[in-house]
Amino acid sequence: MDVKALKTFQLIVKHGSFVRAADELNYAQSTVTMQIQKLEAELGTALLTRGKELGLTEAGRLLYEQSLPMLKNMEQLENNLKNLATGESGHVRIGVTEPTASYRLPAMLKAFLSENPGIRVSLEIASTAALADSVAAGRLDFAVCTSPGLQSELFFEPWFQEEFIALLPSDHPLAGREVITAGDLTADRLLITAAGCPYRRKLEMVLQETGNIQLDTMEIGSMTALKYYVESGLGIALVPRIMAERDGISRVEVRALSGTLIGMTSGVLGREAAYPFPPAAHKCLDYLKSRLAQPGKELQ
Repeated sequence: MDVKALKTFQLIVKHGSFVRAADELNYAQSTVTMQIQKLEAELGTALLTRGKELGLTEAGRLLYEQSLPMLKNMEQLENNLKNLATGESGHVRIGVTEPTASYRLPAMLKAFLSENPGIRVSLEIASTAALADSVAAGRLDFAVCTSPGLQSELFFEPWFQEEFIALLPSDHPLAGREVITAGDLTADRLLITAAGCPYRRKLEMVLQETGNIQLDTMEIGSMTALKYYVESGLGIALVPRIMAERDGISRVEVRALSGTLIGMTSGVLGREAAYPFPPAAHKCLDYLKSRLAQPGKELQ
């Protein structure tokens, strides 16, 4: 059944006139007449009675009553599809690692969703390895994380450098130094994250490059929890600078790191087969990139 013809039929009934229906639709009257004739032929029955006054047949009344909600739903569907195609609506599935998930993304997503109320966003917070699997499987549109290494079905675009600093108990012997080196890490227990954490892997690589320094370590499963264990005097930790800047940490000293200990690169991870992204995901990606890839804009 032709939706346009059905809409024409409803307007004829509403106005009681072919002429007024044609005016509202900006059609020639002959076009309106032809549409109704085709609709009646398709249904195999007359819908309108022609005389001094326009009326409805029994079939016409049935079609009019039952087609009202149907046409309304069709118009809503057309509008929803249009919004989906233009990026005005849609569901964006994003993966993200810490500390970006807790320290950078909340304010950005609040601003983005305020500007785009028709878009829904869901987050998966996990390790880079887990997010890479979800992106490859199509469970996520994209992820903001570190590079997962070479995977033919994925691409990685660097956005920003996550700078690291050292956290020390305030009474630690190294608290008097302005810069901490890899060799200094042997001075106390080093609090490290779980084995799968890319920041820990970076630290292990740096230590190998400096002579495979042996360390006294204690594994803490959460990066965001490290500062509290430092505060309790359990050892030294290397954490992203943003965690120290945003959190009020007492009884802890913050020191710069030297050389290759400085940081890690984060960016967007996507699936080659899914590019270009759906409109809503592309709009969200561009929004996050404009802030994360430009230092100082993440809080704007």
